[in-house]
Amino acid sequence: MMSGCRNDNTESKSVVVTHSILGSVVKELVGDEATVTVLIPNGSDLHDWEPSARDIEKVNQAGLVVRNGLNLEQGLEATLASAENQGVKLFTATDYITVRHVGLGEGIPGDDPDQQIGAADPHFWVDPVAMKSVVTALAAELKATIGINVDVRAADLETRLDSLNSEITALVAGVAPDDRKLVTGHESMGYFADRYSFQLVGAVIPNLSTQAEVSAADIAALIKLIKANPVKAIFAESGTSAAVVQTVSDATGVQIVELTTHRLAADGSYFTFMSNLAVTIADALK
Repeated sequence: MMSGCRNDNTESKSVVVTHSILGSVVKELVGDEATVTVLIPNGSDLHDWEPSARDIEKVNQAGLVVRNGLNLEQGLEATLASAENQGVKLFTATDYITVRHVGLGEGIPGDDPDQQIGAADPHFWVDPVAMKSVVTALAAELKATIGINVDVRAADLETRLDSLNSEITALVAGVAPDDRKLVTGHESMGYFADRYSFQLVGAVIPNLSTQAEVSAADIAALIKLIKANPVKAIFAESGTSAAVVQTVSDATGVQIVELTTHRLAADGSYFTFMSNLAVTIADALK
């Protein structure tokens, strides 16, 4: 039997999750009812990570695979499609949220064919209300697919996510409306901006993926946007060229602030991740 093929020894109580931020929530939801394995190591670039043969085997033997969707896990797409064809059940988180689409006025050049006006944004996890919708749907899926009841933990998580949303709302209330402007490493903060009334001025990589090319014209356009829309910080992210960020900072006189958008803190908690994210933004813009 080839290791990549599904067989009768499939571990029905195993859940495989594509990335660590989503995995943190899934682990809290599942508890000790099933084994949860996260594929993409915490801190790795979600947009270009590719699985090993062992990772592919884990996917093929899973009782349920939980993925983000909307092409976030680009390097996993072929593996997930193959597994689904073999009968592996996939749960796609972004099927259960209100998907936002990249719009004009977000610093994305509308005449650049490399950019993504109208593209669906996969970075839903920076909105705890969207994450709550995923928790609700996943609880039902876990019961239907692998036969575990997580209703109590789901209710607790939903309450905590509501509280997290309230805490972030109160925190950003301390930022003046005119200062609620975001310049980020790439187009990763749209859901946060929509939820908490921030303006997306632009991004160093004006694309949903960190793998997109950045041209001299893109850099010049961003500098022009920042000069026309004064901001207090350029939020640099993992996967963004430090040299390009520094060029934009030097040209505009705007400080660089490191923002963690794709990596959990040391405690592995989604709630800590979101709290740190919101505090970093609020502190930089006050």
